[in-house]
Amino acid sequence: MHSAMNGESMSKPPIPMSKPAVSGLILGLAAITTIVASGIGYRLGWWHFTRGLQAAEWATYGAAIALFLSGLGLIQARPRAARRGLAIAVLGLLVALFPLAMALQWEYASRTTPPINDISTDTADAPVFWDMPNPTDYPGAKTAALQRAAYPDLVPLKLGLPPEQAFAQALSVAQEKGWTIVASVPAEGRIEATSSSLLYGFADEVIVRVKAADGGALVDMRSRSRLGRIDRGVNAKRIRAYLAALQQRAAASR
Repeated sequence: MHSAMNGESMSKPPIPMSKPAVSGLILGLAAITTIVASGIGYRLGWWHFTRGLQAAEWATYGAAIALFLSGLGLIQARPRAARRGLAIAVLGLLVALFPLAMALQWEYASRTTPPINDISTDTADAPVFWDMPNPTDYPGAKTAALQRAAYPDLVPLKLGLPPEQAFAQALSVAQEKGWTIVASVPAEGRIEATSSSLLYGFADEVIVRVKAADGGALVDMRSRSRLGRIDRGVNAKRIRAYLAALQQRAAASR
């Protein structure tokens, strides 16, 4: 009897779970879910894209709180501490960092790229969209100056291929990019397509122009956003990646 009482007195009570760690993980998962839902809802026509972006903004604030709570949980549940839940706290930190990293990248791009949304390799004689809902000319000298200062590397691509072969390869690369081909006119050397963003499905318009030049082909490209006045460098990045892929394809075919 005496030994049983000693055993009971020596047994340790269960270590409680860190509530901040659990709360941080739940809030972080809720933030990611809200961001994904904001894009799905816009794609399905449940709300305007501005409402979706507003929801994503509030989700980012929630992720910041989740990061704080998970950090507090990490302190509480550190080895030999009075709380358990170290793995939950670490997972909560990782989950919270994902939307915060997206928001920081978005803000950084907004501050480091020019406030334009229409980019062309030829700003003096930019390709013209003919098969898009709103065919318009390149914005003009002010946009061209901002573009040249920010993206001096975006110039026409010269290929040592016959124009017909260059056009076929240009179309093939556009299709491999997953773009939706709106128009393909070999006689004009013109390809028009749309490229949609991953989350919200925002459609950017793309045109590729292929023409004969110096015994080969000269490829120009223009990319513009349908929504918003700034593109955070997306169109320049698209042009750069496309022309690099086309140049690599042309070199491999020679």
